[in-house]
Amino acid sequence: MRAGADWTERHQVPLYLAALLAGATIGLLLPGAARPAELAITPVLGLLLYATFLAVPFAKIGQALRDWRFLASVMALNFVLAPVVVFGLSRIVAHDQVLLVGVLFVLLTPCVDYVIVFTGLAGGAKERLLAASPLLMLAQMLLLPLYLRVLAGAEFVRAVDLAPFIEAFLLLIALPLAAAGLTQMVAARTRIGAIVQRAVLGATVPLMMLTLAVVVASQIGGVGRQIGGLLLAVPVYVLFAAVMIPIGVLAGRAGGLDAPGTRAVVLSGVTRNSLVVLPLVLALPAAFDLAPLVVVTQTLVELAIMVVLVRLVPRLVRPRGRIPVA
Repeated sequence: MRAGADWTERHQVPLYLAALLAGATIGLLLPGAARPAELAITPVLGLLLYATFLAVPFAKIGQALRDWRFLASVMALNFVLAPVVVFGLSRIVAHDQVLLVGVLFVLLTPCVDYVIVFTGLAGGAKERLLAASPLLMLAQMLLLPLYLRVLAGAEFVRAVDLAPFIEAFLLLIALPLAAAGLTQMVAARTRIGAIVQRAVLGATVPLMMLTLAVVVASQIGGVGRQIGGLLLAVPVYVLFAAVMIPIGVLAGRAGGLDAPGTRAVVLSGVTRNSLVVLPLVLALPAAFDLAPLVVVTQTLVELAIMVVLVRLVPRLVRPRGRIPVA
């Protein structure tokens, strides 16, 4: 089991791309599959988020608070600097409220899951970023409504029916989060709990593949007439990553971090929490039915970018005292 989990973790990028392609193929060739795929989103996504939150070390919140330089750098980057960047870039799609809302939801929330893996691949301080994940998760859930009110407008917030939004938050955020915390407590005390925890964590990549496939299969059929608008979000995502890389480097250096810490900060600033906010986007009114695919598009763009960054970031952020190789 462990060998299989290691293999899927090492090959997760091509596996995610394959899942996206499979979902698109099924959705386009078998239009009747869209409805069953849509019904499968909630249970599959709930399992994925449970596995995602299970990887967040809630017991290490105290450790994250003690590493105040790293924590201050990563929090300032994601919740002070990133929203400014998002505001500027979101003007590209501001004429289309559906695109704007999808872009805002995904770009205002920093990743807490596979960024840990990419950080490790880039030689970054993945343990420090993992310890900071609970605070990143809490901060984005508290600040997202405020940012949406400021950037999307109070009119959008008033137009949203809060009932399904709250239901989605409780069912697909709060419940998996509580279950993950309980599982960690049991795993720390019992052998069976530890086995369950390892099994669920080992299934994270397959669950993410399944989630990507069912989301795309359920949404791809209705995209045809709006494909031009959807593609407009792609340069926003690319530019966001391009801008956040140098800002992340500067934030790490301003915080006096070492090379691994700065690399972790950079990757935290670039990667976004698309699959965690997806249930919230799915709960939006019918007028925003394209918004979930706007979010999934960010995942596709980001995965391609991360393939490059795991090699580029170590070259941009070198240990002090080393002479760059030409």
